[in-house]
Amino acid sequence: MDWLHGAQAVFLKDARLELRTRFALNALGLFVAAALVLLRFALGDTAVDAPTAAALLWIVIVFAATVGLGRAFVLEEERGTVLLLRLTLRPSAVYLGKLAFNVALTLALNAAAALVFLVLVAPAVHAPGLFAATLALGAIGLAGATTLLSAIIARTASSGPLLAVLSFPILIPLLFFAVQATRLAFEPGATWAAAETDLLGLVGYGGVMITASVLLFDYVWRD
Repeated sequence: MDWLHGAQAVFLKDARLELRTRFALNALGLFVAAALVLLRFALGDTAVDAPTAAALLWIVIVFAATVGLGRAFVLEEERGTVLLLRLTLRPSAVYLGKLAFNVALTLALNAAAALVFLVLVAPAVHAPGLFAATLALGAIGLAGATTLLSAIIARTASSGPLLAVLSFPILIPLLFFAVQATRLAFEPGATWAAAETDLLGLVGYGGVMITASVLLFDYVWRD
């Protein structure tokens, strides 16, 4: 099968399965809703400044992602389709399809989390374009960092907790850049120039994670 068509087939297969079962969507939605409602009750009438709001939003996003993104390869192991994928598709096509699905899932997660967060915590967004760009770049970085890890932990007996444990130290740079850029979007007078370093950091982080995963995935997938 052609490389690009193979990646597309993997993406469409995962998308159809998710739309039919809604496992990841339900898990992500429940986690985000519960976390943000509890956060609203805990804050009470306390005003939240820009740095705190940015940090709280990305804490919710990152931990929600570790709940929903770890199923990409676990399902293949559970359904016994791993061997079929190995025999019919190149490893890079499998990785690209899984990565594309995780990016789409994370974009939906970030959009939903941001919307609910703005309604419940209600910080003013002074730079909507910068805010949206940060969420999009953060989604790519999150998916790039967790897709390879999910392939590794799918072969263990405790895949759920391991993704959160292994991904946390890897995601620290992403959190740093994403929180800084989001903070600027929440502050009056925010400009794209002020967030240039953080946006470039997110682009570089996503590029490094995806490149490293592509280079390592063949070894992980064939082992």
